[in-house]
Amino acid sequence: MNTNPTIAEIHGLYKDGKQPSEIVAEFLQRIEQRNPQLNAFITVNHDALAQAEQADATIQQDLASKPLAGIPVAIKDNLCTEGLRTTCASKILGDYQPPYTATAVKKLLDAGAIILGKTNLDEFAMGSSNENSAYGPVRNPHNEAYVPGGTSGGSAAAVAAGLAPVALGSDTGGSIRQPASFCGVIGMKPTYGRVSRYGLVAHASSLDQIGPLANSAEDAARVLNVLAGRDRYDATSANVDVPNYLEDYLAALSGDVKGLRIGVPPECFGEGLHAEVKAKVEASLAQLKAQGAELVEVSLPHTKYAVAVYYLISTAEASSNLSRYDGVRYGVRAEDARTLSEMYRKTREQGFGAEVKRRIMLGTFALSSGYYDAYYEKAQRVRTMLVQDFERAFEKCDVIVTPTAPTPPFKIGEKSDDPLAMYLGDIYTVTINLTGLPAVSVPCGMSSENLPIGVQFIGKPFDEGRLLQVAQRLAE
Repeated sequence: MNTNPTIAEIHGLYKDGKQPSEIVAEFLQRIEQRNPQLNAFITVNHDALAQAEQADATIQQDLASKPLAGIPVAIKDNLCTEGLRTTCASKILGDYQPPYTATAVKKLLDAGAIILGKTNLDEFAMGSSNENSAYGPVRNPHNEAYVPGGTSGGSAAAVAAGLAPVALGSDTGGSIRQPASFCGVIGMKPTYGRVSRYGLVAHASSLDQIGPLANSAEDAARVLNVLAGRDRYDATSANVDVPNYLEDYLAALSGDVKGLRIGVPPECFGEGLHAEVKAKVEASLAQLKAQGAELVEVSLPHTKYAVAVYYLISTAEASSNLSRYDGVRYGVRAEDARTLSEMYRKTREQGFGAEVKRRIMLGTFALSSGYYDAYYEKAQRVRTMLVQDFERAFEKCDVIVTPTAPTPPFKIGEKSDDPLAMYLGDIYTVTINLTGLPAVSVPCGMSSENLPIGVQFIGKPFDEGRLLQVAQRLAE
């Protein structure tokens, strides 16, 4: 088996007589060898091999009926898994084992997948580098001195390093796409509501979305086929039929880009953009133009407000969501408290890391009496303006292109003492969560330091198939 096998290649091995237990054993061996350096996994599923052995007996029948039969997968550790601990990379959850499994994970299991383990992340999915984990930072497989991006850095690193063929991540402000860019893999953030959030530990409920990380557009399409759809357990999952040509996302991959109108917003190609990133993105556009795509200038004039709006709305929602971690119902409890209020304070003081505390404080302030109108309500109004920007832009084009991140990967520790610089790294990705649109990050080259660079394509609501089509054409 090669270093980064696709789902189709693994299924081909099964047809030739390989067993799931052999494939899973090989991936577990890779994790054992490489994870001590990369720190991509927080928890390895020690039942994975036993589950694979059970699949050995039925694999030939399952290949015909289960789209992910015998496929090992990695799951970001903020998705609930019954019987397998879910820590959110935080001390406050410690050895917490959920009593249920997230819908997205259950769909993978029902499709025949086998969970290899739970991947590392920035604590409670708050960060842009995967340095904010209670279990230590994840390292970039291309150069271990560099960050893999956050918050789904463990999932991206696992896929890039060949520790898992595909992985699930969550994306609140770029947490699938930015690590996909930094690690050189494909990362898809679906339309808000396209994939159920039931069982995803909430960071910011109006922004969070689950999606796949993979080494190919085809594998991302195969996983999205399984994930997409309405879920009665998630009131925010969209009751929207998938358009006919996207009933199977694989079908979209075969189309060409001749006549496709790609919107290019000048606001995303100016100040702050690293020269090498700009050159690689422009080379990708030239490649698509040579295949018949048309480049159209569009304007997103309120992009300059996106980071400020995002960090008001996301911190406000995080402040509300994280209030449930009080030491009473589950997770870690401070043992040396004498009163209830002291127990609350000490539990949160001991259980939350610095970045999580910072965001809770920012969000609580934005929601507090006397400041709500000036900050949170105003941010919501500007959010509507961002939505309107995209609606006007999509009148002229089919997809919009931007860099995924303004720079190539940076060194571990380089921005740790400068939160603002870290936050500005999300400039191209946060608008997509604020507007609920789908987007995909696609590898588009390497920097002079041999580190990956990604390009982001943004689609109309529920137009994931077209984005996968562009990703497929760019990979050719």
